[in-house]
Amino acid sequence: MASLQESLQRFKKQQEKCQAISSMAARAGPSKGAPPRPANAKPPAPAVKFSNDTERLQHINSIRKGPVGSQIKRVIDLLLETRQAFTPEQINEACYVDINGNKAVFDSLRNNLKVYYDGNRFSYKSKHALKNKEQLLILIRKFPEGIAVIDLKDAYPTVMEDLQALKGAGQIWLLSNFDSQEDIAFPNDPRVPIKVDDDLKQLFRGIELPRDMLDIERDLQKNGMKPATNTAKRRAMAQVHGIVPKPKTKKKKHEISKRTKLTNAHLPELFKL
Repeated sequence: MASLQESLQRFKKQQEKCQAISSMAARAGPSKGAPPRPANAKPPAPAVKFSNDTERLQHINSIRKGPVGSQIKRVIDLLLETRQAFTPEQINEACYVDINGNKAVFDSLRNNLKVYYDGNRFSYKSKHALKNKEQLLILIRKFPEGIAVIDLKDAYPTVMEDLQALKGAGQIWLLSNFDSQEDIAFPNDPRVPIKVDDDLKQLFRGIELPRDMLDIERDLQKNGMKPATNTAKRRAMAQVHGIVPKPKTKKKKHEISKRTKLTNAHLPELFKL
């Protein structure tokens, strides 16, 4: 027991001594021998967290490892939307496609029909180099047989609005092609008036169309034209769904006068009375 008491006393004295040394060090403050910190010294840089940018890096990596076609589409979409010229480095920054690091992408873009490359920059190349509505009208007037709207829609950003404006002003016609279901733009030059003989007008007005759409479609097919409707198919579908067609009543034939509403409004020169 005596030896145990002596050990406890020695341990207690060591604890008191350590506490005294700690309190003295706290009161003394920093060591006088340490050099003072300069006033203009930069604070230590924060620790870099590599996880903050992981998602973006994975996205860039997936783009660059993707198919060549998808990378080319990203670049062409960028050129089409901005209508600006980009260097390969600027393209890499904008859409993460590394053109300089992928020879297949570089060669495909350089030879693409929708891309212009001047040796330094890439830009979008439309089929017709147009900038405004005036140039659009001049081009359409060079095609009296009509020009496909699909060949014009990427000429400049507001080309579709300008087409509708020209149509509303009566300077062009926009008609659908029954074969391809695409719009065709035709010029309507007011400087070229069309004179139609009275005999031809009377002949046009005297033609009575069949009352049944099936007969109209058959007549169109006999003359080598493709009908825009398919009445037989539509009626068959209606019978399947139990829809009963309404019987058509025979309308009284009216004489054409100046107050008559004309349905062939796209041929106004035929109705000058």
